[in-house]
Amino acid sequence: MRTHEFHRKSGFGGGRNLKHPLGFSTEPPGQSCPQDCPSGGGSNGGPVGDLLGDPLTIGQVAMLIGCSAWTVRQKYITTGLPHFRSGPNGKLIFYKNQIIDWLLERQRKGGMKA
Repeated sequence: MRTHEFHRKSGFGGGRNLKHPLGFSTEPPGQSCPQDCPSGGGSNGGPVGDLLGDPLTIGQVAMLIGCSAWTVRQKYITTGLPHFRSGPNGKLIFYKNQIIDWLLERQRKGGMKA
């Protein structure tokens, strides 16, 4: 059996014209009404998003504070730096507004001691 005969019999040969479209929606996946989102709409448009701020990685927190990721992990997390762990051995997630509030509170109490 020749290759082109195999393609013709299988229905996969003969160009890109589809005989039977699959019927997928052209709408992007996700919620169609952002106002129904638990955060109140948008990425930071609701009360929860305003309170937390943008999510940050440990490297971004280190840049914000002005130290290394090691220092964030070893010194600041152990002294109360607000964070969320996505699982028992999961990724650390920080929120910008919480980090800024924590830094300002530490400054009011007499500075940061690393």
